Amino acid sequence: MIRYIALLLIVTCAQVGQASVSDEDFSDLKTELMSLINRVEALEAENKALQESVVSSASTVEKLATTGKPAGWTEGVKIKGDFRYRYENIDAQRSDTRERNRIRARLAVTARPADNVEVGIGLASGSDDAVSTNQTLGGGGTTKDINLDLAYFKWQAKPGFNVIGGKMKNIFYRPAGHGLLWDGDYRPEGFGFTVERGNYFLNTAANFLESDSKKNDSNTAYGFQTGFKGSLGDSQLVAGVGYFEIDTKNRQVFIGDSDEFFGNTFSCIDSDALTGCTYNNSYEELELFAQLSITIGETPVVLFADLVQNQDASDLDTAWAAGLKLGKASAPKTWELSYIYQNIEADAVLGLVTDSDFAGGGTDAKGHKFKGAWAINKKWKIGFTFFDNQRNMDVGVEEDYKRLVLDTAYKF
Repeated sequence: MIRYIALLLIVTCAQVGQASVSDEDFSDLKTELMSLINRVEALEAENKALQESVVSSASTVEKLATTGKPAGWTEGVKIKGDFRYRYENIDAQRSDTRERNRIRARLAVTARPADNVEVGIGLASGSDDAVSTNQTLGGGGTTKDINLDLAYFKWQAKPGFNVIGGKMKNIFYRPAGHGLLWDGDYRPEGFGFTVERGNYFLNTAANFLESDSKKNDSNTAYGFQTGFKGSLGDSQLVAGVGYFEIDTKNRQVFIGDSDEFFGNTFSCIDSDALTGCTYNNSYEELELFAQLSITIGETPVVLFADLVQNQDASDLDTAWAAGLKLGKASAPKTWELSYIYQNIEADAVLGLVTDSDFAGGGTDAKGHKFKGAWAINKKWKIGFTFFDNQRNMDVGVEEDYKRLVLDTAYKF
């Protein structure tokens, strides 16, 4: 446009200038004007390039703000984590009331080196406990431990069929997320396979409780679940059966003190000194479970039942849990309340991996669990859990156990 205007000026000046200036002066004027036009066009080009650079930078900033990663960052890498602050009050009969403050921090990175492969690595607070990543505060402000929580691969061999290996999240279904057989923090180690065909599923795994045969001490747990997952009228139903085989008879503890069997029965060569202690039974656990999800009005409702029997034990071999959950604390200003009753006999399940909070952890306990939560937003919620239990029902001296837990938890 500027060039066209300039040409118009030159023509106009030519018509006027011929009457007032010499040809030489008029030629100099045209040369200077064309030089000025070229300079203006160069400045326009620089300005356009600068505008494009600003737009590109703004796009990068917008992408970073919305996705959490800069433009060009591989879409296959994701980072997520959570943090929880917890207060606990524990009132166990024949023990002093205990109060403690705890934190849990977890961070995981997942990557997709191929379209059908996922690799994950996760870190978590806590100790070497197999079923807890909580870290109790204290010790004069000492630094706290961080441990390897996840290290796995997941390969989708074909649609609906996955192969998983390493230290991984538990692939076995837990009705309503309850820990009758498996604590929610338990990360099994080994190999797993999951299959989904329409409304039917199969989960199977070989998990190492000890993989090193150097001391002739290797131990592998095997298990499977199969069942139905789908609609039942206006409701959603998950129901199935599972079987788990854990060879522990005449074996010493996997972790902790020599008599730390987490409620399972055991025998010792020297009962007074507690030496040479081993499990009395293996665990051949047959499980039946069901979960029904419905909506009443605008309130989601979940009902569940879970039953387990140890086929290897001749006594104290049954555990069951049943419960109800109202609401779901997910969207901002939503809530949930739940109630569960559980009875877990001493040798029904392997105490090492069952719920670590109910009655203080392990087996040989029964009682109530009340839980509630309120979502402040999608990433932050507060909640409480109250346990009213009896423990040592089958072995030892029975005692009451009460535990109040207050949580505030954040995800990112």
